[in-house]
Amino acid sequence: VIAGNTLLYGATGGSLFVRGRVGERFCVRNSGATAVVEGVGDHACEYMTGGRVAILGPTGRNVAAGMSGGVAYLLDLDESQVNREMVELEPLAEGDVETLRQMLADHLRETDSPVAAGLLDGADWGRFHKIMPRDYKKVLAAMEQARQDGSDVDEAVMAASRA
Repeated sequence: VIAGNTLLYGATGGSLFVRGRVGERFCVRNSGATAVVEGVGDHACEYMTGGRVAILGPTGRNVAAGMSGGVAYLLDLDESQVNREMVELEPLAEGDVETLRQMLADHLRETDSPVAAGLLDGADWGRFHKIMPRDYKKVLAAMEQARQDGSDVDEAVMAASRA
């Protein structure tokens, strides 16, 4: 473990790139930071409300417990480690691939990570899972639909949150 427990607890912005594994309770209550790490302990992304996280290595148990916002991308995920009470596991969509590719490029630039270099060289995006909170996904879809329709985004969000 290269960085300790509760890293990015309550983070509201910024970026973190760690070439190595971090401790427990990584990104708990993250509401806006972007982070790339190469493994985590227990309870990663717990109560996360925003931001983006990429985990390029093993996870501990109880990933995404209480996660209500944000997105996490996990490499070679052991699905039994995820707390699915509020989240769904999905394959990457086209937009996710571009987002993750940029996160990996930033990680490589900042850390010279051989893990990121290898992933960018032979990108097998099927090895990744996206963790997305169900309610957050509904709200994002409602916002996008309202923008396309030219209708009130706030009303669409409220309707989606009641559904």
